[in-house]
Amino acid sequence: MHAPSSADVWLFGEFRLDRRIGVLFCRDERGVFAPLAMGSRALGILGVLVERSGELLSRGEIISAVWPGTAVEDSNLDVQIAALRRALDQRPTEGSCIQTIRGRGYRFTAPVTRVAADVATTSRSVGLALPDKPSLAVMPFQNMSGDPEQEYFADGMVEEIITALSRIRWLFVIARNSTFTYKGQAVDVKQVGRDLGVRYVLEGAVRRAGNTVRISAQLIDATTGAHLWADRFDGLLEDIFALQDKVAVSVAGVIEPTLEMAETRRLADRPTNDLTALDFYLRALPDLDAFTKNSLLRALDLLGQAIERDPNYGPALVLASHCYAGLEVNGWSEDPEGARRTSIDLARRALRSAPDDPNVLALASAMLGYFGEDIDVSLGLIDRCLALNPSCARAWHWSALLRVFAGHPDVALEHFQNYLGLSPRDRIATHLNVIGEAHFFSRRFDEAAANLLASLDLAPSFPVTYRVLASCYAHMGRLDEAREIIGRLRAITPAVMEPGTRYRNPELRELFLSGSAPRRRRVWLRPRRSATPMLNKRAHRGADRRPVSGINQNVGVKPDHRPCISSRLKRLPPSGSPVRIIATTCSMACSRSRSGGKAR
Repeated sequence: MHAPSSADVWLFGEFRLDRRIGVLFCRDERGVFAPLAMGSRALGILGVLVERSGELLSRGEIISAVWPGTAVEDSNLDVQIAALRRALDQRPTEGSCIQTIRGRGYRFTAPVTRVAADVATTSRSVGLALPDKPSLAVMPFQNMSGDPEQEYFADGMVEEIITALSRIRWLFVIARNSTFTYKGQAVDVKQVGRDLGVRYVLEGAVRRAGNTVRISAQLIDATTGAHLWADRFDGLLEDIFALQDKVAVSVAGVIEPTLEMAETRRLADRPTNDLTALDFYLRALPDLDAFTKNSLLRALDLLGQAIERDPNYGPALVLASHCYAGLEVNGWSEDPEGARRTSIDLARRALRSAPDDPNVLALASAMLGYFGEDIDVSLGLIDRCLALNPSCARAWHWSALLRVFAGHPDVALEHFQNYLGLSPRDRIATHLNVIGEAHFFSRRFDEAAANLLASLDLAPSFPVTYRVLASCYAHMGRLDEAREIIGRLRAITPAVMEPGTRYRNPELRELFLSGSAPRRRRVWLRPRRSATPMLNKRAHRGADRRPVSGINQNVGVKPDHRPCISSRLKRLPPSGSPVRIIATTCSMACSRSRSGGKAR
């Protein structure tokens, strides 16, 4: 294949081909060149055609130049030519710039200018304009083992990470062939950012010792040189492909929320008249995470401005749906039915606008599932989301929630294993509530109560947790504690009772509602000085039932440690065993008796 020289920069129409770094750029509406995502074979064919512009090149000449020494079917060339035409002929004036001469070959017909070496060097030092959305380059990982045979593993690791990150729709990821021009070189991250037109760079290294391999990675802001994230992953080389898949999914799962936070901080000081729909969307994320009434209203205002700029911007539509659902769930809406209808409408609009966006699919499926829409449709949407982007941590959270709604609590716990493993730092505040619900509907009431109590520490204004915990206590015969929880619920919302229609399984819905059945009505209506535990036979059998085999019961907090407000949730590092979440409690404030469960 042709070896690029120091002056291999070509201009034609609205495009700029830089063969030194293997990137095709297109001039945007601002008049600056932005990189286009394109495969290495297509770029190689374009380079051959552009260099010999106006000449007729046979199919054999092109194949031998791009696939030297390789037997290639003609159909491969047809596929690459078609990809080039889709990229180059978006605004054709006189037909395609790649002309087909039937039975003979191809000719590049657009006028071409070759940029002089000094001009190309000056252009490279000045740098390319950053694209309108967050951009990332994954650099070749260094092989630190000293074994040349490990180069294939390091290169394959980068390939898998690029593939995983490319599934994040709001992130622009530079193609492998562009970053691999730096392989074996000592690079300056800031210069790489200028060369490739990216804001963020991911670097890494691979070390091998015997049958064990360690992969380290770090995410850097190329504009400042600041380190945003770093971690390492250990594994065995028994199954190379499985190890590469695991690390790639883990890296992508952590990088997505890290970049969201970095972009949010970067946009904080920008004037609102200079913000795009994506900018307003990112600005709304901290308010949504705060999840108070005022913060949700602020988020809706920002999302409204995003939708004004782009009425079909799916992420903003579905996030607004989530905000309306939050107002309805917490009793903060003056028109709950109106909030419900608006949330459903926005979720459906988001699906129509972005039917292949994993984040849109995940959140829309959860909103529709919560408000009683067809649960099978919601499950189908979340399954499609996970197929598109299995490294989307929050999608696993919403999938677990939907499995609880559908009556599959043990599957929900399995999906929470994936969520907790992919998201060690970015946790949804109410995640322990869903774990508690899953244990509750599996009739593991001790585990349910422990997780629900811990959830109240993290999200003390979430009414669903109080209701499920009160019902759980009633089934355990701990009626005094159930009344205490109901009293706390009344302090945050007048809506104490609910029909529980989101739980589609009639038996599980009855389990939830039976905590407020006539025989336990005194728990919900008024306090009593004493109460005799009253458990029906079904609840008694459920409390004594052994855990379902095959499901890890360690997701969540341990029932022997019911944490108080001062609890700090910590993550045990995975070491071949499932991820566990435990609560470390303050010994003085949280000392409780084993019998009564009250603080001493």
